[in-house]
Amino acid sequence: MKVFHLSHTDLDGYGCQYVTKNIFENIEYLNANYGEEVLVRIDQILNSLEKDKKNFILITDLNLTLEESKYLDEKVKKFQNNGYEIELQLLDHHATGLESAQTFKWYYLDITRSASKITYDFFSQKYNLTNIEKLINAINAVDIWLQEDTLFEFGKVSMRLVDEAKEINRFMFPKENVIYKHSLLEFALEYIDKEYGHIELDDNIYMLKKRFFIKDKKDTLDNMVTQYMVNLLNNKKEEMTIYYKGKKGILTFGIQNSSIVGNGFLSKNPSFHFFMNVNNRGTFSLRANNQIDVSKMAYEIAEGGGHPNASGGKIKGFKEQFSYLELKYYIEELLKEKE
Repeated sequence: MKVFHLSHTDLDGYGCQYVTKNIFENIEYLNANYGEEVLVRIDQILNSLEKDKKNFILITDLNLTLEESKYLDEKVKKFQNNGYEIELQLLDHHATGLESAQTFKWYYLDITRSASKITYDFFSQKYNLTNIEKLINAINAVDIWLQEDTLFEFGKVSMRLVDEAKEINRFMFPKENVIYKHSLLEFALEYIDKEYGHIELDDNIYMLKKRFFIKDKKDTLDNMVTQYMVNLLNNKKEEMTIYYKGKKGILTFGIQNSSIVGNGFLSKNPSFHFFMNVNNRGTFSLRANNQIDVSKMAYEIAEGGGHPNASGGKIKGFKEQFSYLELKYYIEELLKEKE
């Protein structure tokens, strides 16, 4: 069975996925915020369905509008009519999904529990998940704000632990992003039974991040993250290559610390002349290593500017993007126009 698990981008959303991590092996994780991205991720799942095996589509901590629910239901039925075996289940706790819940059997709604708790209870009927029960209860306490709960403070720290784990961008590296968030939650479990576990966890958030990224030797977090990101980029650099006036560059999407990562990548890859990072609202940064004046490039692209090796700007009329491939196509067309 192939499982596709789409969830929200906060602690509760990743908590739901942490539940299924402890159950399924062949699973693909996707995350979305509200708005246009929801249907983008749904289409991504639909385009990945496999006809020769059972497909399980699980959506958690996201309330779908009635229109979105109708779209998904119709698409799934079409696949089923064409011989695909698909099970569809949504588990959520947002009251705004009531109309969809009243319309579709696969849409389960309970406003009294967090989505993580709903997901845990749903699967614990069949699978033994007692090893993560306290963590899920902590997530539940903070997500629906049960201040008297003994695990509320632990949930608060866990929320910050996940919310501030932005070192691996989910648009470019969704698999690695989820692995990172899940690893931090596993680290958190080591503190949950301690008398002042929430304080110890809070004290050690920075160290837990370093624990994930450390490889051969101790270093600063920035240096370890840079090495990790450069390795990821090296593995995909050919498919991420772009060109501008004969100069070779790499395009990234919404990564953190683009200056450090960009310089790290260029120093390891002298055949690349520039590094371009764009966020999903059109703001971009450019880095170079004395092989191109990116201040001129930034001005020609969007009347931006800066320095010969470090510049940036904002692309006018940019439409918010949620897919790297669509962004790359857009940027390639933009650069062709400016040549």
